[in-house]
Amino acid sequence: MGQKRLLFLLAVFTFLVSSSYGRVLKLKSDDDRPVYNHTLAVTLVEYASAVYESDLTKLFTWTCERCNGLTKDFEVIEVIFDVEHCLQAYVGVAKDLNAIIIAFRGTQEHSIQNWVSDLFWKQLDLNYPDMPDAMVHHGFYSAYHNTTLRPAVLDAITRVKKVYGANINIIVTGHSMGGAMASFCGLDLVVNEGEENVQVMTFGQPRVGNAAFASYYSLLVPNTFRITHDRDMVPHLPPYYYHFPQKTYHHFPTEVWVKDFSFSNFVLFGLEKVCDNTGEDPTCSR
Repeated sequence: MGQKRLLFLLAVFTFLVSSSYGRVLKLKSDDDRPVYNHTLAVTLVEYASAVYESDLTKLFTWTCERCNGLTKDFEVIEVIFDVEHCLQAYVGVAKDLNAIIIAFRGTQEHSIQNWVSDLFWKQLDLNYPDMPDAMVHHGFYSAYHNTTLRPAVLDAITRVKKVYGANINIIVTGHSMGGAMASFCGLDLVVNEGEENVQVMTFGQPRVGNAAFASYYSLLVPNTFRITHDRDMVPHLPPYYYHFPQKTYHHFPTEVWVKDFSFSNFVLFGLEKVCDNTGEDPTCSR
């Protein structure tokens, strides 16, 4: 039942994003700044939802409840399940996007309350390799780098390229904690694997590092969008403290803030706002 509730919440979020078609408010930005693609976001939220499927056979054969619609005919290459750390991801090919899709699962519902509580107290306690002053939390970093996820993802990418060519695009996505892992994966692919065509789009992800890390990230993986919702608390965690910029967590850009407008508890439509390039736009989620 918990699984169905979580999928229902993601389905509602998809509705809010998709119902905002034609209602995207874009701020002025630099000419070389990547442009937010609403249609792609609606598609990727389905991929980010599908990774919560607990039946790995249905996930691998792409027959799960969410494995249809905009993601129909997706070719799964690898389903990854780390038993020790209770982590899940998959890698596959979306031929319509000419891209490898890598999706990471977020925290499961039975443990999300404790996970959110813990986020209030997570400290910046790990220097990101070869990035002076950049700090992250070791838990977020290790969930991707120090488990079976990273080697399995890299192996799957290698296999895909042998069939579809070396120039295929890579899109990394995830929801909540899955978004945090997706961001580290995208950065890893650029910095350590030399990938050039990498895009990251996450949904409701928490902060993962400090301001220095956010600056490095935005330079190295500029084609990144964080979709946030005005009633989601996770993007506010771990907390941001304005007066301690080097000692506090800081989001990287670009945020796309989804605010829903309702009447008598009925959602009329959602408005998407593409936020500024600071990562902590005070007129958006913050």
